[in-house]
Amino acid sequence: MPKITQLLFDCDNTLVLSEELAFEACAELSNEMLAKHSISERYTGADLMTTFVGQNFRGVVTGLQQKYGFKLSDDEVDSYVSRELGKVIETLEAKAEPCVGVMPVLEELYKSKKYGLAVVSSSALSRVQASIKKVGQDRFFPADHIFSAATSLPVPTTKPDPAIYLHACKVIGKEPGECVAVEDSKSGTLSAVRAGIPTIGYVGSYGGVIKQKEMAEVLKEAGVKVIMDDWSQFNDCLAQIETS
Repeated sequence: MPKITQLLFDCDNTLVLSEELAFEACAELSNEMLAKHSISERYTGADLMTTFVGQNFRGVVTGLQQKYGFKLSDDEVDSYVSRELGKVIETLEAKAEPCVGVMPVLEELYKSKKYGLAVVSSSALSRVQASIKKVGQDRFFPADHIFSAATSLPVPTTKPDPAIYLHACKVIGKEPGECVAVEDSKSGTLSAVRAGIPTIGYVGSYGGVIKQKEMAEVLKEAGVKVIMDDWSQFNDCLAQIETS
């Protein structure tokens, strides 16, 4: 196995507790969209998070169209995506907090200079930047090593498409096997694994032991190498991959 020299972190609910906040805004616009097409189903933020965790709002819109059989024009999709982004950023700038235990880990990694550090997210770049800035993590990551499936690619996409991880590796100048990703969702894990990147599955942001165990099984099935319940376990999890 090649020497690991680069760490790639998902953002939402991996670095920053942002998914619940974001999906609240997603639900409002999703329900507006459904009502416009005379569909009676309504979603809460929690409902959307259960179904679409790890995907960006463009992915949510695509999923809703497929499920309920309606079609939006490209301009309509872009309009919804733009409106959702504004709502989410406003919420994150007011309420976002770091994931429990992540700050000392990032501080240690940053000071050691042993690994390159990057963020690889499905979310729009401005949202990711707002999230990590709000919680004081922006200083750990080079500005040009923050990647967004919604923004950084010629054609916007979302995880589980591996395109954003492959793009990040190309820009950084690393082979996938030289990297380790940290992901909390099935879609994110599939994205990294399909790109050929060994992945740590983080379940600490899920509420309750039962849910964490359920998600651990989901992430294992998706291909993670090791499960991390808490950020205090990061060094051990990384060592397991490096010595495998």
